This record gives sequence, structure tokens and C-alpha cells, in this order.
Amino acid sequence: MSLIRLLQFGALLLFAGILTVYLTYRLSLQAPLDLPEEGLQIEIDKGESLNSVLQRLNTAGVLNSVWAAKIYIKLQSLSGDTSLESRVQTGEFRLSAPMTIPSLLSYISANNQISYSIQFIEGSRFSDAITVLQNEPKLNHVLAGLSDQEIASKLGLPDSRSPEGQIYPDTYAFHKGDSDLDLLLRAHAKLNTVLDEEWQSRQSGLPLKNVYEALILASIIEKETGVPEERAEIAGVFIRRLEKNMRLQTDPTVIYGLGDRYSGNITAKHLREATLYNTYRISGLPPTPIALVGRAAIHAALNPKPGNSLYFVAKGDGSHQFSTTLEEHNEAVRNYQLKRREDYRSSVKQ
Repeated sequence: MSLIRLLQFGALLLFAGILTVYLTYRLSLQAPLDLPEEGLQIEIDKGESLNSVLQRLNTAGVLNSVWAAKIYIKLQSLSGDTSLESRVQTGEFRLSAPMTIPSLLSYISANNQISYSIQFIEGSRFSDAITVLQNEPKLNHVLAGLSDQEIASKLGLPDSRSPEGQIYPDTYAFHKGDSDLDLLLRAHAKLNTVLDEEWQSRQSGLPLKNVYEALILASIIEKETGVPEERAEIAGVFIRRLEKNMRLQTDPTVIYGLGDRYSGNITAKHLREATLYNTYRISGLPPTPIALVGRAAIHAALNPKPGNSLYFVAKGDGSHQFSTTLEEHNEAVRNYQLKRREDYRSSVKQ
């Protein structure tokens, strides 16, 4: 065989080999992954390489062509596409058939992680929100062991400001591996957005110096309101009392000031006790919010209902009796507080 024929034969073999590899590569990209009928859940840890993920899928029998996946990743990078390696997300993924190598890589490179949710409740305390976070096993707990002041610092609050009331009560979605601090920062940012929006549309002439005082008042309204329609009317009572330099005399602040000592019943001794939150003893607002506050309570605090009432008392069905004079109020107290029905409730039945 002449040298020319030998070279031609060699070139033909090389071409056939390259064509075979190319066709095998293309078929490998198009072949469905061997996923179970019910799907497969995988977890990608923070900092884990894409190569490690591919090897795990290969070991599990899902991916048979790791080499084809690696070539595809390299070619995508050479074509100017952002590196798939850098785009891979961390968290849990549910892989479902049909899925190929390209669709797998696209899926784990986008925000397709399994989503969970956590809820902070209107009227609950910041400590309740921390407990909710601590009890969520899917979160990364970076706040464990930190004091309220240390958490407040991480939220970016001014020095010495309490974190009470500083997150917005809502339902928040998250992925496994997100941190408890991530959620608090999101909830704090949402609260600031709502506060700013409501502050911009507030009534003029309110006796509130700043948005923080509005938040404090809103938290009291949140705790006092059993019937949503009464929020603005309750806000009106408190605003008028502030304007007249009358003490707010609201039980929820007393309860908050008692802390763990509150056992479900306020006594006359409690009302006489000097605490920073006893609005029967102090003038004006307490120093911090007393609960997590929703938009409706914030709106009511900044848009109180006009009127003349200065007092209200719970009627036992979740609603209140409003009074203009102390005499009217004392009569309402006798009717609704001193002669309580067996089914008396200070808030509406849930």
C-alpha cells in the first residue's frame, strides 16, 4: 500500500472515529436520563462543584454519560454563554422525567429549588418569630445564641433599638440552606417598604414625630383590635388622647411590660406597677412596639377615624363600646366588664 493510500485510509479512520464520537455525543445529549417514575430529589450543597453533582448522579445510575455532560458544559462556555458551573444553584431539587443532560443543567442552574414557606403572625412578638425560625429544620441557623441586641445590629437597626416589631408579618418562601437571618432581613425590608408607603399618605397634623412612633402606635392598635373594621376608630381614640396629653391606658402594653410574669389576668397591682410599658403610669407611647404589625394597623394609626370618643371597652364578642365621656365609659365598663357573660371574649373567636 502506497504512502498516499495509507494516509487516506488513516484520515478516513480518523474521520469515522470523530463522526462516531460526535454522533454518540449528540445521542447522549438527547437521551432521557434514567429517572424513577416518582422523580428524584437531590441536594446541592453550598460550594459543591458541578462535577461533583454529575458524579453523584452517575453513581445513582441517573446519568450514564458524564463525559458528554462535561463536553456540553465546555462548549457552552466557549460559545460565550455564562459558565454553567458558576450558575448552579444550591438547595434541593426535584428531578422529573423526561429530562436530558441539557435540560438537567439548565434546571439546576435556575431558581428551581424546592420551596418551603414560613409565616410570621400579626400581633405576635419578635420572640415568637425567632421561635418559628428556630423550629424550622430546613434553615441554616446563624442567629442561634445571639441576643436581641445582636440580632438588632444584624438587621441594621440604630444602636440600642429593640428588634420588637421590626419585621413584617407575612408568609415568606425560602429554600433549604437559606439562613434565618436571610428571612429576617427580607421581613425587615418589607416592613420598611410598607411603613414608607403609609407614612407618605398619612393624615396631616398627627401627634407622631416619626415613622417609628407610628409603628409603636400601630402595634398597640394591632393588639387591641378584635374586629378589623374598628382599627381606625381605635386609632382615633389613641390619637385624641395623645393630643390631649391623656395617658393611653391600654392593657396590651401592660401585658407586654410584664413579660413572662403575665399569667392571663391583669390585676390592679399590675396596673399600678411602674414599668416602661405601663401606659396607666407613663405618658405618651411606650418605648418600643409591642407586636408585629400588619399594613391595616399601620394605615389606621396614620389615618385615624375622626370623632370625639376618648374611651373604649371590650364588649365580650371581639368588638368595643366607644364613649366620649368618662361617665359613659364607666357605665360601659359596668355593663360589659363587671357583668361578664360566660362566653366573654376580648377578641373575636377564631
